[in-house]
This record gives sequence, C-alpha cells and structure tokens, in this order.
Amino acid sequence: MATLRDLGLSEYEARAYRSLLTTGPTTAKELSRASDVPMGRIYDVLNSIEQYNLVRSQTASRPKKYVAVEPATALDRLLEDKKRELEEEAEQYESIVDDLSDELDAAEPVDEQFWTAAVGPEETRDLLLERLAAADNDIVMVSAHPSPQWNIEAVSEAVNAQLEDALDRGVSIDLLMTRDMVASLSEAVGRRYRETLQQRTAFNVRTHDDLTGSFNIIDGVEVCIQVPNPLSSGEPFGMIDLKDPEFAANVHEEFVPRWEAAEPLEF
Repeated sequence: MATLRDLGLSEYEARAYRSLLTTGPTTAKELSRASDVPMGRIYDVLNSIEQYNLVRSQTASRPKKYVAVEPATALDRLLEDKKRELEEEAEQYESIVDDLSDELDAAEPVDEQFWTAAVGPEETRDLLLERLAAADNDIVMVSAHPSPQWNIEAVSEAVNAQLEDALDRGVSIDLLMTRDMVASLSEAVGRRYRETLQQRTAFNVRTHDDLTGSFNIIDGVEVCIQVPNPLSSGEPFGMIDLKDPEFAANVHEEFVPRWEAAEPLEF
C-alpha cells in the first residue's frame, strides 16, 4: 500500500500529519499524545513538516497551535518536491556522464583485432545500434533485404535516430539498399527520411539490386555483418561484429563499385 513515506516523509512526520487531520488545531503536546511521536521529537517533526508546507501554525496563541493543510494540497506539494528532487538528481547524473565521457574518450583505444557476435533479433538490433553510436567519422550501410525476424518499422525508427545522432556528431553516412528494401519501409519511416535525413549533406542514399547481404562498415576499421539462420529463415538470426582494419578495407573495396553504379534515391 502507498504511504506518505513513499513521498519522502519519515514515519514520525507521517504520523504527525495524519493525526493533525483528525485532531484539528492542536498543540505540540496534544499532538505528541495523539500521534505517539515522543515529546522529545515532536517539535523537530513539526518544524520539518512545516517546511514541507503541510501544516500551518498559529504563532499568536500560547501555547502555539498547529493545523494540517488539506490533503489534496499537501499531496500536490509533496509530489512537486519529489519531482524537483528527481530533476536535480537527473541533472547531477547527466553532469557525471558528461565528465566521465570526456575522461574515458581521452583514453587511447587498443588497436587490436576483435570480434563479437549477437544471436536473436533483440540482441542483434542492440549490437547494431551500439556500433552505430560508436562511429566517429563515417558509416557505410548496405541493406539487401528486410529480415523477417525484425519489426522493420520499429528497428528503422531506432536506426534513424542513431543516424541523426551520428550526423550531428559530424559522421558521414552512405546507405546502399535494394529496391525491395526501400519498398519494405513504411510511410512513417519514409517521411522521417525525407524530413530529417535527406536534407543532410553528409547523408547519401543509393539503390542497387545486385546486393546479396547486409552489413555496415564503421570508421573504416569495423564491420557488422548480419547473418541469417542457415537452417530456418523464420528463426532468430545473428550479427558478427569484427574490428579488423584490413578486413574492413577489403569489404569496402567490394562496396565501392556497386556504390558508383547505384542510382541516387529520392524519397
């Protein structure tokens, strides 16, 4: 069950406020008895919930009396305080991430061959998005056909968002697709291409039907190759990610003639 403690009050503060709702205007001593908050703590508790603007005090009376603010108003104030705290925490975390990003990016990358693999639609999508987000200079994307395991619209939206971020970072993007791949894109995805990507000078799209696979080259040193399941086209496929400058160069050599022979696409 939800309690006032979920909104930031302590046990004693919650007891005191609830008791004030039933007692009406009362003194600290009377409230201590009604709420079972020790007399040695009651003034601190009242000062605290007064700072939350949950009670009003009558300072002219002797002894001083307190009355609870109406529940709807009190809850709204607690909610606003909690939202403000969360926003401040979010800003602090964003600042920490910015500082760490600068610090970690300053480290020299280890220039060694490395490969990894993902199996299944979600894992493959996540690996693809991760590697697109890591691009610093250029991305080459080749898409031969839509995968039957992907929700093509959802994945295309996520990929588009990563491509927009990459363009904002100054990354150039060459995208080569078959006409079948273009036809598989929804109107919503096409609209986003037209409105956000096609206008960018560093984003180029062409079509060529002599494509048999789907892969991505990242910064000329890394290749992400989509791998269909060899036993069943209806089961999850995977992706192999290889960081190997020599291999990436060989793949790029195969890409260039098809890119030069391809036709620019107007969405």
